[in-house]
Amino acid sequence: MKPYLDLLEDVLTNGQMRKDRTGTGTIGVFGRQVRYDLTESFPLVTSKKMAWRSVVSELLWFIEGSGDERRLAELLHGTRDEDKKTIWTDNATAPNWQPHAEYPGDLGRVYGVQWRHWRSHVPIGEPDINDEYGKTWFDPMYKEIDQLSILIQSIQADPYGRRHILTAWNPGELKSMALPPCHCFAQFYVADNRLSCQMYQRSCDMFLGVPFNIASYSLLTALIAQVCGLDVGEFVHVLGDAHIYLNHIEQVKEQLKREPLPGPGLDLNTSIRDITKFTMQDIRLVGYVSHPSITAEMSV
Repeated sequence: MKPYLDLLEDVLTNGQMRKDRTGTGTIGVFGRQVRYDLTESFPLVTSKKMAWRSVVSELLWFIEGSGDERRLAELLHGTRDEDKKTIWTDNATAPNWQPHAEYPGDLGRVYGVQWRHWRSHVPIGEPDINDEYGKTWFDPMYKEIDQLSILIQSIQADPYGRRHILTAWNPGELKSMALPPCHCFAQFYVADNRLSCQMYQRSCDMFLGVPFNIASYSLLTALIAQVCGLDVGEFVHVLGDAHIYLNHIEQVKEQLKREPLPGPGLDLNTSIRDITKFTMQDIRLVGYVSHPSITAEMSV
């Protein structure tokens, strides 16, 4: 995971101080690309201990198409009890979002909802009311597009196609999300029977968020590769606003003092050929050794 540490150093060295939405303040750079060879090892940060179960449960939650933070708690902890926290709890309970939530834990139309339930502009049914001014009123129910299923089908049917896309950035529904997507667009690519993924991330919390994002999309690539009968290739991470929060700088400096350790392997239940069938028990790390964890506060 040296490429990640090099990027942390880059941000510290070349970053500019900027105000941000949370009021915390950041130091950041704009426009970077980092490549991870998934054939060598699984790119999980070793310079601090990572919460692997949180990575896996969040991805399975995305794959389910859920926007319910309590469902994420159920995947991670085995219970929906409100005292069980997740990496999305602060977003679900944020004061600016609470008036929009329809139920406890509701995050709106976030990542997984867009992946599995993207709303088409095509309405269901014919117009049912025409007023005297000629305006047409439609049934409010809209057809949904299951992007993830279509993506997998397109890779299987036309592996060398250039339309293997998964997007979470839906301008029409940004206000219906507790947090607009940070990792918002991914393209998949097949060559030499290997599946690679390039993901664009508009907003990159370098200390807390980015290690999760690297692991999550690398894991997604591995899951899709398996169900499509492919091997893994590369994960290519394109970063837009890559920043370190000012209250994370000391933690980053501590992390940069540490030598990265050899990366782990990934062990999947090879009998699974449907991406919706993976469970927490079907996804294991092999040989993960890391330095101790470094805690930091998340800015919301």
